[in-house]
Amino acid sequence: MTRDSEIVDARLLDALTLLASQAAAAILAVTDPGLTRRDKPDRSPVTDADEAAEAVILQGLARLMPGVPVVSEEAAGRNAPQPPGDCFVLVDPLDGTRELLAGETEFTVNIAVVSGGVPVAGVIAAPALGLLWRGHVGHGAERLRLAPGAAPADASEQTAIRTRSRPAREPIAVVSRFHRDALTDGYLDRWPDVRRVVCGSSVKFCRIAEAAADLYPRMSSISEWDIAAGHALVAAAGGAMTTWDGSPLTYGRPGFRAPGFIAVGDRTAPIVR
Repeated sequence: MTRDSEIVDARLLDALTLLASQAAAAILAVTDPGLTRRDKPDRSPVTDADEAAEAVILQGLARLMPGVPVVSEEAAGRNAPQPPGDCFVLVDPLDGTRELLAGETEFTVNIAVVSGGVPVAGVIAAPALGLLWRGHVGHGAERLRLAPGAAPADASEQTAIRTRSRPAREPIAVVSRFHRDALTDGYLDRWPDVRRVVCGSSVKFCRIAEAAADLYPRMSSISEWDIAAGHALVAAAGGAMTTWDGSPLTYGRPGFRAPGFIAVGDRTAPIVR
């Protein structure tokens, strides 16, 4: 396996940050995405904003990482992607399309670099919030206040972030706004005093990474491009993400579907199973 330090360096992370920022600007440039809504075969929505962001990212990655396979949500829906090999990039150009259509602000752009089945770097931009989170496993994580389209050097705020120790009382679990399921709700019922906070898209991972939440459980399967950038961010900030039985969560599975998972900020605290 190639070491992640040989794949991602500070210059590439900055370039991926700019790419996510430019994709964020492309999303906001679509003034009424609801007018362009179509439903995909799985009945999930897609809009011109999703496709505009994807075009920006795919063009940029072809220039930045030539020859490295890219698996992106909308492109994968049109043509089944081939097994990507040891190093590849997972992209969700607009995570939270339902939030966007509902007028919510928690929708994101996700870009993750995967090596040996493990996400080693992730960038998550929230266009409507003017925020971007990024992490490089083994090198730390940070939050940038960044106008969509701007380069990281132009961030008005750049703050190192780290997960927190789980509080003795009322740990915070982030739960999905539009993708709740009975199994996950039942699981959280087994935590004695957990406080549930509704949150959209991959912003849930960001809240854990910046010490605003403690866990994010999901018992149903999910597409890998939805979670890879968040996985890298949480791990870079000091947390952990595993399958339900505590085994490593790997990427590049058949169909690029991941099983249920739990992401935690405090990797040393006990987990209800």
